[in-house]
Amino acid sequence: MASWLDLAEAQAQLLALAPKMASEQVAVEGALGRVLAGNVNAARTQPPADLSAMDGYAIAGDGPWRIVGESRAGAPFGGALGPGEAVRISTGAHMPAGGESVLIQENAVRNGDRLSADATPEAGRHIRRQGFDYCKGDTLLGEGAVLGPGQIALAIAGGHATVPVAKRPKVAVLDSGDELASDPAHVRDDQIPASNGTMIAAMLTPLVGTVERIGPVADDMGAMANALGRASDCDILITSGGASVGDHDLVQDALREWGCEIAFWKVAIKPGKPLMVATREAEGRHQIVLGLPGNPVSSFVTAYLFALPLMRASMGIEAPLPSPQTRVAGEAFPAGGPRREFVRAISDGEKVVSAASQDSSALGSLAISNCLVEREPNAPEVAIGEPITVYSLQNGGFAGV
Repeated sequence: MASWLDLAEAQAQLLALAPKMASEQVAVEGALGRVLAGNVNAARTQPPADLSAMDGYAIAGDGPWRIVGESRAGAPFGGALGPGEAVRISTGAHMPAGGESVLIQENAVRNGDRLSADATPEAGRHIRRQGFDYCKGDTLLGEGAVLGPGQIALAIAGGHATVPVAKRPKVAVLDSGDELASDPAHVRDDQIPASNGTMIAAMLTPLVGTVERIGPVADDMGAMANALGRASDCDILITSGGASVGDHDLVQDALREWGCEIAFWKVAIKPGKPLMVATREAEGRHQIVLGLPGNPVSSFVTAYLFALPLMRASMGIEAPLPSPQTRVAGEAFPAGGPRREFVRAISDGEKVVSAASQDSSALGSLAISNCLVEREPNAPEVAIGEPITVYSLQNGGFAGV
């Protein structure tokens, strides 16, 4: 195992090779999930003036007060208040000049144009001061931020119709193997349905928008060369299966013939040991090839730990790795082996138990799992009620949004 990389070292090496995407300007309304390629600074001040935070009356001085007008959202009162005067005001409306506080509707007693209350609210009460949220020129969102609904709303409120974002990498997913059947409804006894490519593409699509599917490709150097030719203009190629060194594992040889250099392979994790990373420089393009194992759960786990972070890093996200969380063991977890292990598991938000089967081909246990339990190399047994580290499978384990 001396030649195998540990997880952190392998992730660091891969992320250092990530292609750096150029930027483009896009409409804010269509920027959900995109990554900012530069800071977004406020083009306006919010609030632009002192505003009422409640429905009621803007007042000046002590009561009783004489009502001299109204200030509505979008239709401010045009004059100024003197001592003993008030205007009817609605939430979000401009405070009139001279207004000292807002007497809320529930505490007000009105009789014609006369207004009274048991007590005068203190100065500044129920007023949102000009610029309390942000002022023109303030940085609203930093480069590398992922645009979720709240970030999009902030950019629009800050006066922006468009924002600079990183272009999404062009990604292709290639699965290979003579045993793979492209039509899951017509599978011979010596075949299995080709599910890995679709699974990996489904994991990546929320990040990159579109994923080209190539395959399944037969274990044949000519077929592999043709398939790789289809990926010539991609930034990142993900392969599934065939990256090991068995008699019928042709991916590494095919990649070398395509012009790739193998950066590393074999990572000390379970499942997912036969992971491979290669680079290709061709026609002015820097390409990354990430070779995932063929066993479906191994393919899923390595895509989670490597492919998703690679996509995030290529678009400029500063912390692209999944975020660990702490849960309580709902059952005893046995001592671990020499490799770092990721156990399919089910968490109720507090306690976590392992899925029934941990075989790397068992998709049933993957489908019911909502997290991965991380077990350190040679980890001691974890008893019921003790803390344990998990990675959520929701949102790819990413806490960026």
